[in-house]
Amino acid sequence: MTSLVDTLDYVGLAFAAAGVGALGGLGGAVLLVPALVLTGVDATAAAPLGLICVAAGSIAAGSQQLAERSVNHRIGVATEIVASTAAVVGALVSGLVSERVLTWLLAMTALAAAVAGGRRGGLRNPPRDECRPEDVGERIGSLSGAYPVAGGVAPYSAQRLPIGLGLMAIAGLVAGTIGASGGFIKTPAMSEVMHVPTKIAAATTTFTVGITSATALAVFALQGRIDASASAAVILGSLVGGYVGARFQARLSPVAVRRALSVLLVAVAVVLVTKP
Repeated sequence: MTSLVDTLDYVGLAFAAAGVGALGGLGGAVLLVPALVLTGVDATAAAPLGLICVAAGSIAAGSQQLAERSVNHRIGVATEIVASTAAVVGALVSGLVSERVLTWLLAMTALAAAVAGGRRGGLRNPPRDECRPEDVGERIGSLSGAYPVAGGVAPYSAQRLPIGLGLMAIAGLVAGTIGASGGFIKTPAMSEVMHVPTKIAAATTTFTVGITSATALAVFALQGRIDASASAAVILGSLVGGYVGARFQARLSPVAVRRALSVLLVAVAVVLVTKP
């Protein structure tokens, strides 16, 4: 049974993780799972809580992002089919991996997220005169759309789909194995490989990682690895954090947020591999 102090800790950590995850499009689990492991929670128990954080944060952020028309559903569905399938495989494998190996995988994931988040993300799609504010949103029937930028509205179109889908499979495998949502792979993959604008990539990732998490959570539930009390606390913190993060996402640069988060992730990785 989770004590009151533990419950408040879970709520606070989930709130912070989901909020920052929504801001940068990396998924809150990449922060929450390492934080839980550092506070003494077993990696096998922290993984489901990380996915619960991601799912709840995604639900909370969804309404705001949909209102802003910053989510591209067609890109999300195309990438999510691959990611969710891989997430089930990862969840099945995670039960066979030792605690120490999971901790090292978590540290490596944090470092990979730091590198991905620290990459430069400039303005690849300039505004065009023929685009109007009413054009903002996705283009039905295609992997393209338009979004507002300084000076007007810029069109975009997803490219290199096969390579992008391959990276989404890796993201799903990571999500299922260690509970770190894979958002830190999805967002840079969409932005740098598929040439989807960072803002659209971050919002689409935040919107879809909940589906990836849900598929892996179904496996964890069958394995009896979900703590009801801790999960309730994480859901509460993540719902509030995801909503707050999504509200600020429109005002802050996802690139700047991810770069700041990169510094923290490097420190987390170091502490994970050096802790007794």
